[in-house]
Amino acid sequence: MHDLAQRLWPITRSITGQGVRDTLKIIKEHIPDLAIMSVPSGTQCFDWVVPEEWVIFDAFIEDESGNRIVEYSQNNLHVVGYSTPVDQWLDLEQLQAHLHSLPSQPNAIPYVTSYYERGWGFCLTDEQRQSLKPGRYRAVVRSTLHPGELNYGELILRGDTDQEILLSTYVCHPSLANEISGSVVTAAIARLLRAANPRKYTYRIVFVPETIGSIVYLSANLARMKEKTIAGYVITCVGDERTYSYVPSRHGDTLADSVAKHVLHHLSGKYEAYSFLDRGSDERQYCSPGIDLPVASVMRSKYDSYHEYHSSLDDLTLVTPTGLVGGFLAYAHILECLEENCYPKVTVLCEPSLGRRGLYPTRSTGRIGWQTLTILHVMAYSDGSLSLLEIADRIGEPMWKLLPIVAQLFDEGLLVLNTAIGHCG
Repeated sequence: MHDLAQRLWPITRSITGQGVRDTLKIIKEHIPDLAIMSVPSGTQCFDWVVPEEWVIFDAFIEDESGNRIVEYSQNNLHVVGYSTPVDQWLDLEQLQAHLHSLPSQPNAIPYVTSYYERGWGFCLTDEQRQSLKPGRYRAVVRSTLHPGELNYGELILRGDTDQEILLSTYVCHPSLANEISGSVVTAAIARLLRAANPRKYTYRIVFVPETIGSIVYLSANLARMKEKTIAGYVITCVGDERTYSYVPSRHGDTLADSVAKHVLHHLSGKYEAYSFLDRGSDERQYCSPGIDLPVASVMRSKYDSYHEYHSSLDDLTLVTPTGLVGGFLAYAHILECLEENCYPKVTVLCEPSLGRRGLYPTRSTGRIGWQTLTILHVMAYSDGSLSLLEIADRIGEPMWKLLPIVAQLFDEGLLVLNTAIGHCG
């Protein structure tokens, strides 16, 4: 995963353009059946229109002696995203209106965009900005805006049922490591799911430009997604080694929410639980009124909450192999819980005779071991009305630790599935 992050991190990406296409092609090397789709500029998608495609060739600021102060070729964050072409001389006061820096982080280059309002600008460290001397400066942006296309990736993995789980990530941020970590972990999860056989659910996995990409995708697929989606997640900011974070769906009462909270509680013990009022990524679209998909988000450090966010400090020293593994494991457990959840029902009255089945110690010492006690707890709540996830919550155990025990109880005929409630596999 970290090798993939190293390949993707330097690419100049925006909501359209060659950087997105290059990113999707690299991801396709890891997921060969990923379909790369295109939507022409000018396409109406709900209240939005697919914008023109932006291509950046070069950009710089130089002083009257020809010394380059800022160069796009040195760091692609130096140019405001979607900057229009310019080549003009300005005095320092005029130039300041087009500059962006972070006084609170004097060594960081901020990430700034202006997708839907034409203009141009440069981003630089505040130290660089404060060092500028009065005089005249030449500002040059060599770019084009022209009718083109918006691209996204889609992978549909069919399961035993047509009920779907949505996994959505974005591919639009340039040289921001924790932002692209979502694509990296999603690609690894897709490989895990492709190898899983059988799969209970169908998986809809999408790599889209943030905001406009999810809107475009929903406009083309909403009817089926509203009918079939039982849970979904926006996967982003999953590459650092700090806390885990959780943003709920709009009402916070979906299966996706329950599984996310269960996994984070048992995986880390402590995590940051946010409100839907703290939303900031594509859950804004998937959970919006009229769309109402059951989508939540599990992250490491939540976007807009960590020091390096949307700046040049968000690099591959922040996103580590260990951090990526933590993000991967969270989603692997989430999908395991979704796949294996069911409604077990006991087949005997009173407690079963576990001893003759080798499930209970033959000699009583007055103490019951963890496994035996867990068997009894599971069976005590297996009346067919509670899901295995709910039972795990009741007895305070991670659901994935219960799976071998439950499998043994099914093998012994002590549990059966209550197929009248939901889908059980």
